[in-house]
Amino acid sequence: MVRFPNVSLGFSLACTIVLVTAVPAQTPHKLSAKELPPSAFKLISIKVTGSDRYKPDDIIAASGLELGQTVSEDDFKKTARSLGESGAFSDVGFSFQYSVEGTRLELQVKDAGQFVPATFENFVWFSDQELLDKLHAQVPLFQGQLPVAGDLADQVSEALQAMVSLKNIPGRVDYLRVVHHEDGPIESFAYSVSAVHINIGKVEFSGVDAAELPLLESAARKLEGAEYRRSAVRALSDKSLAPIYLERGYLRAAFGDAQAKIVEDSPEGTIVNVTVPVAPGTQYKVTDLVLSGNKAFPAETLRKLIHLQMSQPANAVQLATDIDAMKTLYGSRGYMAASIAADPSMDDAASTVKYTLNLSEGDVYTMGDLDIQGLDSRTTARLQADWNLRGGDPYDTRYAKRFLEQANKEIAAMGEWKSSVYESVDQRDKTVDVTIRFDPRR
Repeated sequence: MVRFPNVSLGFSLACTIVLVTAVPAQTPHKLSAKELPPSAFKLISIKVTGSDRYKPDDIIAASGLELGQTVSEDDFKKTARSLGESGAFSDVGFSFQYSVEGTRLELQVKDAGQFVPATFENFVWFSDQELLDKLHAQVPLFQGQLPVAGDLADQVSEALQAMVSLKNIPGRVDYLRVVHHEDGPIESFAYSVSAVHINIGKVEFSGVDAAELPLLESAARKLEGAEYRRSAVRALSDKSLAPIYLERGYLRAAFGDAQAKIVEDSPEGTIVNVTVPVAPGTQYKVTDLVLSGNKAFPAETLRKLIHLQMSQPANAVQLATDIDAMKTLYGSRGYMAASIAADPSMDDAASTVKYTLNLSEGDVYTMGDLDIQGLDSRTTARLQADWNLRGGDPYDTRYAKRFLEQANKEIAAMGEWKSSVYESVDQRDKTVDVTIRFDPRR
């Protein structure tokens, strides 16, 4: 037995190769590879161990090896290198055994740790299931998710390009690594076809009641005629459609992926009708609301800002607005870091919800420096004198708005001005510096 420890195969992960040479018991001496009969190099079995994510058949299909083919150690190295470079595995190794009957190969793999979803923006010529099935047939290691490293994402892109070209669609397949924050982790791979025109005809809905349908259709009209992309429909669902349900107490309403159906396809472009599946879920009524963690303001003062009606559908949109009003109230006392989290406790059997508002008030921030820009020195000095918040005073988030209303009246004789306020919060010193900018309107 010969062992090659920690052999680099061209990817960043170590691979251990074990070579075992077995010969028949009647052989009087140990044969070298050159002395073995040709049948010994025919691949007769492949065994896969170590993966919880993939079926052995998928890994074997991805290996490119086939039973019955003539193989050598170089073929196995190439296979291990290819599997490792896909990014699907953090470690790939193999061992093989020669015999007169043929070669038996064992692939030892360890799944990579981080996978993210693959999304498809505008492949309207395929149903979701058809797309997944065709991709899996061409890229056996694709199961709807991709490793964040490696070339498996490129393999999917190439397979999609082949599928699009087969339908004579003059488009180019691209993909983006989606991150929600700069320098943040990759959260998905978004594939799309560019250089083709796909526009939305009508937006329809499934699973909705008659009461909500007109509101949904009205909100969706802005998409008619627009370029079709699933992410655009998803953004509309999150921003404009979900609130329709949330303000009516459907706290778990969910929107499925948009389903596009081609209604017109020509060299000039493609028009699709889009159906958005909706699952409204249960309508919850409010049974109670509890405040926790408030010290600066009594519960009675805070409750006056809350418009939830007991025994009525829970209006989550209004509650979010009320929470913003509470934060503004805290900001008027200098609590710039105050946070308020609504914790709903739902009783599905009774279709009720109890809210607990958890308040974390934080520290009181004080007034820092004031900088007024854009005006002549005389007017600037006068406005600075009119600013009543002094250094060390608890900061008031509402004061700047009131100040601007008065300042705009004072400088109206000088023309029309556009004013803006920027608050710079210093977490270390617990101060707020204020910059007020005046720009003449043209």
